[in-house]
Amino acid sequence: MSLYSEKVMDHFRNPRNVGVIEDADGVGEVGNAKCGDIMKIYLKIENDIITDVKFETFGCGSAIASSSMATELIKGKPLSQALELTNKAVAEALDGLPAYKMHCSVLAEEAIKAAVKDYYDRHGIAYDASLFKEASCAHCEDRGE
Repeated sequence: MSLYSEKVMDHFRNPRNVGVIEDADGVGEVGNAKCGDIMKIYLKIENDIITDVKFETFGCGSAIASSSMATELIKGKPLSQALELTNKAVAEALDGLPAYKMHCSVLAEEAIKAAVKDYYDRHGIAYDASLFKEASCAHCEDRGE
């Protein structure tokens, strides 16, 4: 039995939406100093719809797979739906992650929210700050991460 699902392995081996959007409307970068994973999400937005999304991730296979899946889940969607994306939804879409790798899906959620917040800030769009509080990863907190 494999530790990772076939979907995790597929998104790790064949990540979707890798790269940079040079004229991005919003950019979010987050990292976890304890594990060393860093994610950067780039958004292109037209009429409140995410028309393009790219990512750069420095990290383990679960971090790359989480970034890839998260970008697939928000591409073509309104910003409001992107803000509703949770780390649990990312993990479920990957058919699960080992408990000690759940922080990777948390980073994907946080990176997307950071990119949307950056978009709002750049364009002077008012928002509810509570939408951008950091997600918590009980597993990471238990380990002191």
